[in-house]
Amino acid sequence: MGSRFDELRIFAGNGGRDLAQAICERAGVPLGDATVIKFSNENIFVKLNESVREKDVFVVQSLATPLSDNILELLIMLDACKRSSAGRVTAVIPYYAYGRTDKRDQPRVPITARLMADMIQVAGAQQVLTIDLHAGQIQGFFSVPMDELSAMSILTRYFAEKGKGWDDAVVVSPDVGFAKRARNFAESLSVPLAIAEKRRIQYFARREGQLTAPEILNIIGDVKNKRCILVDDEIATGGSMIEVAHLLERNGAREIYACCVHPVFASNAAERLQNSPIHELVTTDTLPLPPEKRWPGLTVLSVSALLAEVIQRMNRGVSVDTIFQQRNHPALL
Repeated sequence: MGSRFDELRIFAGNGGRDLAQAICERAGVPLGDATVIKFSNENIFVKLNESVREKDVFVVQSLATPLSDNILELLIMLDACKRSSAGRVTAVIPYYAYGRTDKRDQPRVPITARLMADMIQVAGAQQVLTIDLHAGQIQGFFSVPMDELSAMSILTRYFAEKGKGWDDAVVVSPDVGFAKRARNFAESLSVPLAIAEKRRIQYFARREGQLTAPEILNIIGDVKNKRCILVDDEIATGGSMIEVAHLLERNGAREIYACCVHPVFASNAAERLQNSPIHELVTTDTLPLPPEKRWPGLTVLSVSALLAEVIQRMNRGVSVDTIFQQRNHPALL
């Protein structure tokens, strides 16, 4: 089935250039030529150096550090595509920032995830493609088509291969809120599930503002002498993951692995994770990781094959869902 648009074009901002290049190599198309720079007055300038008139344009930008710059780059690139008469404009956002502000959980606060959706649509996105939202209801913030992919199959495939011969593996959810997705992860590996029961205690300090202190209570499930695989959608500071890892160690875990889709690794998280009881941390390249945030115990799997396959299917008007119905589909390996 051919596309109703002239050609496929993939462009990238500074927050998604390496991943976009890998996607283009998989898809067999060149990366679009665009200038994306920041002037000395901090204004961001974007220019598309090739025609996109009536073309099917995909703009790849992960909302990584520096976050505000990358958000503005994405919005300006979408606007440039719209004003250049692109046939269709799709925002490819491997990591959707502000995913935790999806509701008003206290008085006088914004719903920033909704604000982000509004800005992306106004800027010119006619559809959006992302991976593993922190809160699934964010899909409903968009009035344009919004496809949420999952990279969990890529992570489960890695541990299925690594764990051949393991008869003592157990998947561990770092909290009750992630238990459903952790259960699906465990079922994919045909291993049992354990859950870290955690309670967050909030208190207010007049000078420092509101602070949140997580308190790990106990592990629900058997982890003694087990190879534990901690799983979460993202790791920001690493505090919760490290606390659970220490708890597993105290409960007699034989070996501790961890995995996540989005390696935010804020502040000194990479250093803390490296010095934690976690033997190996497996993640993906939805966010760029500079050399200082990598260490020998970190394994990075690429989502480029998955995104390339989905982008090509969207361009041809072919169903995306069938990818995930095939356990051994090349895009998930």
